Amino acid sequence: MKSIKPTAARDVFAAIDFETADYGRDSACALSIVRANAAGIQEQKTFLIRPPRKDFVFTYIHGITWSDVASMPNFKGHWPDILNMLAEVSYLAAHNAAFDRSVMAACCRQAGVQELKQPYLCTVKLARKVWSLRPAKLPDVCRHLQISLKHHDPASDARACANIVLAAIQQGTDIDQHLG
Repeated sequence: MKSIKPTAARDVFAAIDFETADYGRDSACALSIVRANAAGIQEQKTFLIRPPRKDFVFTYIHGITWSDVASMPNFKGHWPDILNMLAEVSYLAAHNAAFDRSVMAACCRQAGVQELKQPYLCTVKLARKVWSLRPAKLPDVCRHLQISLKHHDPASDARACANIVLAAIQQGTDIDQHLG
């Protein structure tokens, strides 16, 4: 595999992880963003988000309840800080990126803000290609790479995702070939 050439533009990425309250993709109740470059993780921030509905179906998975987020800003209220965290990143990485991309798109539509233009890197697909891992669920990949994980904690999941990307970069993977 080709080695990625670190450049200012391609070097900075953000790993993201959403948790949702219900089956609606616009129901984000938490978002963690980890900014990193080839040298490692630079910054991390987690946003608790008040979703548009009070019904929490997935508390049993992530532990977040309506009372945890009732007084928090909605997605639009967090948008300036989210944009600040994502400034100058060349791509977004997520484990099962199709899910996080669809949550981001739905939340942007619901908030009336412009959707992000950066490509996504799916670390499920990356793990399958680079390390031939199957299954490639986040705990499986973290176990293989010896990455610490508290699964479904958005901060831990996003940090693990960033570390998966960093492991691939350190191995010489051409990340550009995996963006979509």
